[in-house]
Amino acid sequence: MQYVKLSKYISYVLRHNPEAAGITLDEHGWAVVDDLIDGVSKTQPITRDVLEEIVRTDAKQRYSISSDGTRIRANHGHSVKVDPEPEEMEPPEFLYHGTAEKSIGSILEKGILPMERIYVHISEDVGTAVEVGRRHGKPVVFRIKSGEIHRDGYPFFRSVNGLWLAGEVPPRYLELLNDPHTESKEK
Repeated sequence: MQYVKLSKYISYVLRHNPEAAGITLDEHGWAVVDDLIDGVSKTQPITRDVLEEIVRTDAKQRYSISSDGTRIRANHGHSVKVDPEPEEMEPPEFLYHGTAEKSIGSILEKGILPMERIYVHISEDVGTAVEVGRRHGKPVVFRIKSGEIHRDGYPFFRSVNGLWLAGEVPPRYLELLNDPHTESKEK
């Protein structure tokens, strides 16, 4: 994608710091498209066509534009307090969380917590979880007993782009995979 730097900046603005572009987000994370373009254009060249191309071609489907084309938001990953309105759904029996090896002890003790974000991000498959973990160091993968935790009353959500979200995952619902590369063949 030719607009990687610009896309990262827009993601930063819509997920973490709307003030950086002089915009405001509503309670669900929506910003006015024209305001975003005006704010971003103060530091980087952008047009509506470029913004729409970024949204359309983003491999991770980070953004949504409203049906009337006037508003935009990040689909997930917010550290600012918004409710991106993910759909509550029953998860599959197992989901996966990728992280760095250095986090194993803390996760086994406290579970998976959203940290600076609103939700814990969870993958449907081991391969994606490995890639997520790799971003933070030597990757490790936890298998989440998502069916069991859901039956115990913990809600799960599905974001617009298919990412699974949860408020937290207590340690008793986790299993550390010994070798996520070989375990991925189970899925």
